[in-house]
Amino acid sequence: MFGRQATLHSRASSDAREGYEQRLGHILAAACGAIARLGYERASMRAVAKATGVSLAGLYHYFDSKEKMLFLIQFRTFSALHQNLLEKLHGVMDSEEQLRVMIRAHLSYFAANMDALKVCSHELDTLSGSAYEQTRDIRREYYALTRSIIERLLDAHAPGASLDRHVLTMSLFGTLNWLYRWYDPAGGPSVATVSNQIASQFLHGIYHLADTADGAAANARGLPRDASQAAARTP
Repeated sequence: MFGRQATLHSRASSDAREGYEQRLGHILAAACGAIARLGYERASMRAVAKATGVSLAGLYHYFDSKEKMLFLIQFRTFSALHQNLLEKLHGVMDSEEQLRVMIRAHLSYFAANMDALKVCSHELDTLSGSAYEQTRDIRREYYALTRSIIERLLDAHAPGASLDRHVLTMSLFGTLNWLYRWYDPAGGPSVATVSNQIASQFLHGIYHLADTADGAAANARGLPRDASQAAARTP
């Protein structure tokens, strides 16, 4: 008897948590849209409550401040990006394909959550204290994972190139995070088309710079350009 009661109680608690998370997700999505449209400073809690369809008192049941709401939007977004990329990279060994996976995963996520891209891009430095630190830490994890892909790519295909890997990583993020200014997932090219083109452009740029660096090094040593490239890429 008591075991059955405990099971029913556990199931009820699980359903309650799931219901709470669903409502929270709905509210955060609507709040994100309001902040993207109005800007963080102009998006008052009253305006957000109206956008979400929740009373002002109900909104404060979920967030004790507007900053807490922004923190949850940003932290959940970057956590989802990081976890999603980890899962999609599982079993992918080729560095070029890893880069394509990263670009496609990033673009796919934000094509479905364009308001989140705008808010996260505009409000990176709005948070303060522990909220800022927690968001910064998960952003750094996502950055480090992406940079590791670029480093493996360079080590495999352009080991002698004197390219700043931080600059390469941030250039890629700059391209991806500016999409909300021009890309319309509903009316523009498909996510696959855009992600493939961005990946190809990025790879072409890296290999071109690497070849240029190899050619300059060969000229300095008085070697034929092809010989320098072969030497750099021969195990």
